[in-house]
Amino acid sequence: MRFLNPFSRSTGKTKARGGARRSTGKRKKTTARRSRTGINWRLVRWAVPATAIVALVGGVAWLWQDGWFGRQAEALQTAALEGSADMGLRIEEVLVEGRRRTDGAVILNRLGLARGGAILSVDPKAAQQALETLPWVRQASVERQLPDTIYIRLQEREPLALWQQQGAIRVIDQRGEIIDGIEPRRFTHLPLVVGPDAAAHAATLIAVVNSEPELQERVTAAVRVAGRRWNIEIEGRIDVRLPEDDAGAAWSQLAKIERQQGLLSRDVVVIDLRLPDRLVVRTDRENELLGSDKDGENT
Repeated sequence: MRFLNPFSRSTGKTKARGGARRSTGKRKKTTARRSRTGINWRLVRWAVPATAIVALVGGVAWLWQDGWFGRQAEALQTAALEGSADMGLRIEEVLVEGRRRTDGAVILNRLGLARGGAILSVDPKAAQQALETLPWVRQASVERQLPDTIYIRLQEREPLALWQQQGAIRVIDQRGEIIDGIEPRRFTHLPLVVGPDAAAHAATLIAVVNSEPELQERVTAAVRVAGRRWNIEIEGRIDVRLPEDDAGAAWSQLAKIERQQGLLSRDVVVIDLRLPDRLVVRTDRENELLGSDKDGENT
């Protein structure tokens, strides 16, 4: 259908009007006929694929919620691992380096390892994290050495002392951290430190105490005083008061005096080393003031 051009050079007004009326009438008749019996095939071409897509998406969503995909993926993974084991990629040996206190059976149980299992089923990172939850393990690394070996390296924690706080006694390591799940009665040979912040400072103190072996073997406990210094208990009867600063020098001074005079064998209950150039000794009977220079002379 051709529309009339309003800018036409023709001057036939009647013809123009008549033509316009005829054109409008035909268009109305055609439109009416389409509205009664016609099919919009363009809409059909879009509707059918769209309906299929919606159905497909809905079906996938249902299968996902139902867990079908997860079950199929798990089944495929299981089959693949079983196939790899049949090809020789199976666990025949577990080697552990650095194990002193951690039980071997505990390691195997924690990782779920069994001879003949698929070695590719072992996730080294997950195995490392599982091992580092064990009481004695500070750090761990796990490797799969194909075709048949799991190699484990452990860095275990070392028990340093027993820490008494609020009536409870716990085993602590070199960092002053509690080793959970460990029975303190197994470690009665360790020194006992007492006080709220004693665990955090225990390593420094024990290094000082161990610097004089003759004194160290006679120490039974150490009490942290006011978060600043230590009192050392010797043989459960003598209270040695260390200074806040330079405790190592004061401890060495006591060791020298003991070698020269056998002070710890006397009737002594307190030895105060807090003064830099002398020590104060108190016995059951009296208090003594012993002058001394830093070399222990004239004591």
